[in-house]
Amino acid sequence: MEKAMPVDGGDSSGIVITWVDVVIIILMLLLIIILILIACKLKPWRRFLPSYTSAATRFRHPSSIKVDDIERPLVSEDYDVVESQICESTSYSIEGGGRRTQAGFIPPHSNRVTQRLQSTSPQLTHSDSFVLDIPNTSEDSFVGQTLKLPLAPSKLAEEGIREKEGVKYSPNHVDEDISREFIPKYTANQRSILILEVISGPSRGLHYSIQSTNTSRLPVTVGRVSPADILLKDAEVSGKHATINWNVNKLNWELVDMGSLNGTLLNSQAVHHPQSGSRHWGNPVELSSGDIITFGTTSKILVQITAQTEDQIPFGIGIASDPMAMRRGGKKLAMEDVYYYQWPLPGTNQFGLFGICDGHGGADAATSVSKIMPEVITSILSDSFRREKVLSQCDASDVLREAFSQTEASINHYYEGCTATVLLVWADGHENLFVQCANVGDSACVVNIEGRQIKMTEDHRIISSSERLRFQELGEPLKDGETRICGINLARMLGDKFLKQQDVRFSSEPYISEVVSIHQASSGFALLASDGFWDVVNFKKAVQLSNNGAK
Repeated sequence: MEKAMPVDGGDSSGIVITWVDVVIIILMLLLIIILILIACKLKPWRRFLPSYTSAATRFRHPSSIKVDDIERPLVSEDYDVVESQICESTSYSIEGGGRRTQAGFIPPHSNRVTQRLQSTSPQLTHSDSFVLDIPNTSEDSFVGQTLKLPLAPSKLAEEGIREKEGVKYSPNHVDEDISREFIPKYTANQRSILILEVISGPSRGLHYSIQSTNTSRLPVTVGRVSPADILLKDAEVSGKHATINWNVNKLNWELVDMGSLNGTLLNSQAVHHPQSGSRHWGNPVELSSGDIITFGTTSKILVQITAQTEDQIPFGIGIASDPMAMRRGGKKLAMEDVYYYQWPLPGTNQFGLFGICDGHGGADAATSVSKIMPEVITSILSDSFRREKVLSQCDASDVLREAFSQTEASINHYYEGCTATVLLVWADGHENLFVQCANVGDSACVVNIEGRQIKMTEDHRIISSSERLRFQELGEPLKDGETRICGINLARMLGDKFLKQQDVRFSSEPYISEVVSIHQASSGFALLASDGFWDVVNFKKAVQLSNNGAK
């Protein structure tokens, strides 16, 4: 049933609207709203605008595209054609372009490079492209720098004066902190060498050197008692007085007082904790070459810092291993041979060191000697007087003999020992080389120069004639048929402290060879190997193998 609503109650002839009419009116209104929304979305009137007509010409139906257009390369080989396609009418300057991203870096040049570019619009869109040609690239430019595009004059008026952390600056002015952040800094040499020399006090003359890359020996501890790395026999020096370490973040050497009783001075300025004797550590202080560190009042250390450069080794180095090592399968045999070489020695660019150690009873003694021997020789040659003496006299016998003595005193292996063969090489000012060898044990070294073989070592096995003669001079000759002493066939070695306490015939005194000079125009090589090699290969065969390997 339908109900009618009277519009005018005063006259029976008025218009009557039913509920159906109301629903129809509402639906028509909704339809009109939907049509309006669709019209706003599609914008059909834009077809009658001039801009739409020009834009439509940029899109063509696939059937209207010519074959030549398809085969045409994206980038023409003719630079002028490319330039004419890209650059049309209006000039565009980098200085006038909008700034998309601000990179806080100003190139290290006062002049700005500006390239005029042509575009159809004063602003670049994602579909636009341009060619930037920057001629005369300066040699001072660095790879990896970010170049900052200056603001357009119009942008200056729009952006005005900005504020950063309460400091006003112009948009075309780069903040000094930002510039400093992006300007490439000189990267300090991470291979630094620290050389310390005690110049006054009871331990005067002591030298110590270390490389920044030798992290296993860092930090360096200075104190009066062991296990300090630098032992100062001074009553005013604390047991653990100070430490020196390499700061990998700042790339510098730093000194820290470890709460010493009598304090630490750097260039006469106190670096220990303000409360002297409080046992509180001081703050790290950067060290520089030429600094003088004072421990207490008498012991002073001179600091020398040099950068370790990658100097070119004036000769080749080859290392051979057992060819059967890969064929032994799952059983891993103990390896007691340790080799080492270093050119140049830290702080002494004219000297280099090559060595091999053959351990017995284990590899610990050989490993210790391979680490300590280069350090000791470097420390000795860091003394300019000792170094100049070797260069002037062309003889390093004293240096090698002292190095073996100090190394023997430094190791503490009672039941392990090793052979030690050291070849010291140095160069004069005319590119000539000099070599001298020292050894204990039976690891031999041979030098071949222009086909001439020179044996640089002496065999220290008990059955050798030189050792038998030495035993007789000691009044302890070998018995008939005796080939070992205390179960070992070597008479000279480093380590084996227990055996040396039991029998005086064991020794760590090295054999020192004569100096061999190698002219710059000569060709030759040196070969160092343990007894495992020499037991199966003689000198002649070794020379032949080396020559074949060099070819």
